[in-house]
Amino acid sequence: MAVETNAGGKTKRKLRRASRGPILLALLLLLVPISAASLALGSRVIPLEETFQALTAYNPTLDSHLIVHELRIPRTILAMLAGASLGLAGALMQSLTRNALAEPGTLGVNAGAAAGVVIGLAFTGSGKIIVYIWFAFAGAAIASVLVHRLGRAGESGVNPVRLVLAGAGLSITLSSLTMMVTLSSSQQVFDSFRNWATGSLQGRGWEVLPILAVCLAIGALIAVVLTGSLNAISLGRDMAQGLGVNITRTWALTNLAILILAGAATAAVGPVSFIGLAAPYVARSLVGPNHRWLLPYSAVIAAIILLTADVVGRVIILPGEIGAGIMSALIGAPFFIALVRRGRVEGI
Repeated sequence: MAVETNAGGKTKRKLRRASRGPILLALLLLLVPISAASLALGSRVIPLEETFQALTAYNPTLDSHLIVHELRIPRTILAMLAGASLGLAGALMQSLTRNALAEPGTLGVNAGAAAGVVIGLAFTGSGKIIVYIWFAFAGAAIASVLVHRLGRAGESGVNPVRLVLAGAGLSITLSSLTMMVTLSSSQQVFDSFRNWATGSLQGRGWEVLPILAVCLAIGALIAVVLTGSLNAISLGRDMAQGLGVNITRTWALTNLAILILAGAATAAVGPVSFIGLAAPYVARSLVGPNHRWLLPYSAVIAAIILLTADVVGRVIILPGEIGAGIMSALIGAPFFIALVRRGRVEGI
């Protein structure tokens, strides 16, 4: 019986390994119909045939073509880039802390980036992402350092429960700081922050995309370089050291990638929570802990989630809309509660 069970387990693992590529391809193809819906749906519904014409035979004299080209194409690309950034950041953070509840939202990194953005808006008066993204990086870095220091349990290292509690407490504190700065600033800063804080992708133009794309490429490149080290760290700190992994270097580079990915995504679309939590969890259930597959799966799944949340938010209260950040929170909060009730807070 033991032999049969072992053989069955090996067969399942072989089947899962063989299906990783086709499933990833299927997920990528799933982005096509969701992207089509993103281009066609909104406060003004554009028929798919007319949407396709706007892509293949662009006519700037037609309002529908202008809407597709100037608003919905960059918005669709932005949702996918930001989602992929948050998914990668969440996967890296969970692997580094060995905590299934770790993600930029729950550990205060998004709140730090948000505080940095509003301070940047208040002090520079500029609504350009090339200006305030640096404040987002600084805020995310400070929040990350504070959470990891508060989450330590003496000499035993980072404790998963303390880490989540520290992240929750710091997020509340930073949110209070953000609101204080916003209310004491000018009306222009308040209006800019109000639209940005809901995680809304509305009104984001082409100028946002190059910065986010570069940050995603840099973060992904660092993640690829660290794939082997992260696989070793997932076995435990002592085992990783025994395998020759430089723990300090891996921690530093992984945190750098997280800051770049989460900071850029938050600066571009606002504080979006739970996507970095849900996407790696789903990816891990599909392909296991091997980061060679876990990272691309997390990125693609997160892109699907954020793009879907944006599309649903546009049509749920037509002709108005709900920000993608709010929609993702509505989807992600029950997921977060389910993870806690299943006892997944102690690690992965």
